[in-house]
Amino acid sequence: MKVRELFDVKYGVNLELMTLEIVSDNALDSVNFVARTSANNGVVARVRRIDGIEPQPAGVLSCAGGGSVLSTFVQTEPFYSGRDLYTLSPKTEMTLHEKLFYCMCINANAYRYSYGRQANRTLKDIELPNNIPKWVYDTKINPITTARIKIQAPQIETDKWGEYTLGKLFKFYKGKRLTKEDMAVGAVNFIGAISENNGVRQFIDVEPMFSPNCITVNYNGSVGEAFYQVEPFWASDDVNVLYADGWELNKHIAMFVITVIKANRYKFSYGRKWTLEKMKESIIKLPKAQDGLPNWAYMEQYIKYLPYSDRI
Repeated sequence: MKVRELFDVKYGVNLELMTLEIVSDNALDSVNFVARTSANNGVVARVRRIDGIEPQPAGVLSCAGGGSVLSTFVQTEPFYSGRDLYTLSPKTEMTLHEKLFYCMCINANAYRYSYGRQANRTLKDIELPNNIPKWVYDTKINPITTARIKIQAPQIETDKWGEYTLGKLFKFYKGKRLTKEDMAVGAVNFIGAISENNGVRQFIDVEPMFSPNCITVNYNGSVGEAFYQVEPFWASDDVNVLYADGWELNKHIAMFVITVIKANRYKFSYGRKWTLEKMKESIIKLPKAQDGLPNWAYMEQYIKYLPYSDRI
């Protein structure tokens, strides 16, 4: 059975985020903006509604034709979409379990595509299972809850931020290569240059190479992806490991800094690595305290006030 037999496939409203007004998560008269990303259910921002442009309805599937090709999600709220994003509306009534199953099936075809081979023309013809397995219906879905929704986060004023060199904020270490022959199944996190699962590619039987409470950043592979590590781990040679130098890192500060580090990914690519030396010399902008140093307390409080921060 093909996608077009189960879903009405339509091109999204094709908006550019840079032309929209980004607002806070709880702002009135606002909607999610969904783009071609594989993270956060595809949602990259909350934006003000536009007169005359109706958001796409809740309950449909969003599917990336380009970018993170075939990243497919169930959208539970009305939303606007960016370019090369499609909506899939079930032709017959489907439960949430069924929609999530088909999201998984569509996304499983992503290996057939790349940045140069998009799915715009072939999405409708992707083959899907004729029958849904029983385990799909038996799987429990427990929505994530948060107590932070009604708390207002401090205001972000980036024009008052300072510039800081990563090499002066962190001590840098490089991971070490392991061949497949050296990787027996075990219980230690192996951090690879991937963009998901907090960088954990597999679990191996070795003595951990690094202690936790640090940030890992890919210099190769999915360049610029950054994660906070809370367990001892081994890192591949495609990963740089960053420890706070002269200040105290915690999970909340790490979430703030990681977001800023990842915002610099566009400067690098598979062909232009973010090597250890380049990373040390890289300059990032952070909130600045009165003494000119990074305002770590502000960053920690900002993350704590965000929705779902109590689930970190």
